[in-house]
Amino acid sequence: MSLLIARDLAKSYGALDVFQDVNVRIERGDRIGLVGPNGQGKTTLLKVLAGIEPPTTGEVMRARSLRVGYLPQIPPDPGSRTLYADLLDIFHDLREQAEALRSLERRMAQTSDEEELERLLTRYGKLQAQFEWAGGYEYEFRIRRVLSGLGFEEAEFHQPLSHLSGGERTRALLARLILEEPDLLLLDEPTNHLDLDAIEWLEETLLQWKGALVVVAHDRYFLDRVATRIWEMNHGRVTAYRGHYSHYVVQREQRLEHQRREWEKQQEYIAKTEAFIRRYKAGQRSREARGRLRRLERFKRQEAIERPKEDPRIRLEITTDLRSGDLVMATEGLVVGYDPAAPLFRCPDVEIRRGQTVALIGPNGAGKTSFVRTILGEIPPLEGKIRLGASVKVGYLAQGLANLKPDQSALEAILEVAPDLTPEQARRFLGWFLFSGDAAFQTIGTLSGGQRSRVALARLSLLGANFLILDEPTHHLDIESQEILQEVLARFPGTVLLVTHDRYLVEALATHVWELRDGRLQTYEGGYRAYLAQRAVGQESAPSDDSGRGRKDRERRKLERRQQQEERRQRERIAALEEEIVALEAELARLGEAIERAGREQRTEEVKELGLKYASAERRLEELMEQWAAQV
Repeated sequence: MSLLIARDLAKSYGALDVFQDVNVRIERGDRIGLVGPNGQGKTTLLKVLAGIEPPTTGEVMRARSLRVGYLPQIPPDPGSRTLYADLLDIFHDLREQAEALRSLERRMAQTSDEEELERLLTRYGKLQAQFEWAGGYEYEFRIRRVLSGLGFEEAEFHQPLSHLSGGERTRALLARLILEEPDLLLLDEPTNHLDLDAIEWLEETLLQWKGALVVVAHDRYFLDRVATRIWEMNHGRVTAYRGHYSHYVVQREQRLEHQRREWEKQQEYIAKTEAFIRRYKAGQRSREARGRLRRLERFKRQEAIERPKEDPRIRLEITTDLRSGDLVMATEGLVVGYDPAAPLFRCPDVEIRRGQTVALIGPNGAGKTSFVRTILGEIPPLEGKIRLGASVKVGYLAQGLANLKPDQSALEAILEVAPDLTPEQARRFLGWFLFSGDAAFQTIGTLSGGQRSRVALARLSLLGANFLILDEPTHHLDIESQEILQEVLARFPGTVLLVTHDRYLVEALATHVWELRDGRLQTYEGGYRAYLAQRAVGQESAPSDDSGRGRKDRERRKLERRQQQEERRQRERIAALEEEIVALEAELARLGEAIERAGREQRTEEVKELGLKYASAERRLEELMEQWAAQV
């Protein structure tokens, strides 16, 4: 059943066309990831779908009584209520029912008339059944579970919303939307202000969501787990893809490669036809040349495709000619923190060796950035020491890009780390990072988060460091820039310490994962999935006792182990399906090209035979997609 159908949508602000010819449909149960370069209109499209802004042209048709929930990047004015009171308001009807039950309880306690008591008991029983069925005994637990899941501490529950930071207010609004359970949930960058634990909790919640979902996100791992379809918004249009993010990447490249080949074949045909026309337009074959000219003009008007548009990409290369010793960094008896009476954590003796990529993960506030600042010498150890190896040169990308000066221009920021460059060379270099013209003279404080990230990466690439310490390097980058950074770091010949919530990056690059949690640093070998597997084994082997609590813990671990085994089997089934789907899509593309080629050459029998094969492959693809949708 369609919850929403948008036809021929366009949105303009004056002379600025944001998007046009957008045709999308949202079905019940859809989980759609909306991706694309920054500034392409993703947020505007969400607002139009939500009914917050009208389209310039086109229409949005919504199912009758459709309830839509919208999470903006910047939350609205919070008002004067507390966080908990605001969420209690969602259950106003249940609270009135609870008060009606309490009123009946008082009347039953006061009456001595048996008939009146029987009548009150009957009414009470009906109201209580309705109250229980509607979740009346669970809503306060649900509020606390959602708030805890999104990272709020108990002490924050009764703070006024107006006292919360912008990120906390966004999380509060997200909590409200989850508890309201709208039919269609539209989320604009919901993971921006969440730590890893909260993101994983949100993923599990959305995987069980009964309604439909459209989410704008730059978190590729999140999109892999949550999305069953991807909408790509680029150059003012929306292209739909089946499957999650990784599946979309394969399909997008296949589609672009097909478009490039078709455009090249078209240009070859046009060039040959124009050469014939020039050669024979005045000779004996002039009539044939004029006929070809008419057909060529008709082809250009009706059939010719545009040249595939290539988005500008940053030209990033981070490398070094400086070789460090085998030991890059080691800790000895290290205690990290600011107050000896309350250290953040005691670090086991750990090492980073040349060529390793260590991912440091953990909840917000665990001390990850403080650990990095201790490595850099900005915070002295409370105890012990950190030793850097021979010939180690550190390159640091600070969280929130704190090592950039707001009053500097982008050009000055580059010249600060590369004084040997002339201003002209520095401007050309900035052009590789998409700063053209006067953009090089904009101050850092006026740039967007993504632009500041590109300046920071440009500076980093000039240092020639062989030990990179990167604190949330993908936080402000769009997906394409994240992919470029990932490719660059995969080629980097030195050593990397990566502090990040970006699980896709961790899985792609990490040789080791260090988890900082509850005052302990635990080390694991491998990427993110290997870390999850090793952590699960560690939880299973935790010591138990013969108490009731110990038995419950063992039963819980057995249940979790069975769930993990089933999840692993399901992931394997999904991976096998996806592999077959990708192969079939490639086969369909090949068959399509063969049909076109045979059609141009008027090989009728071959066209029929290929058409049957194409139809059979298409039916099989539909079956596989249904199986895949049922699995995810």
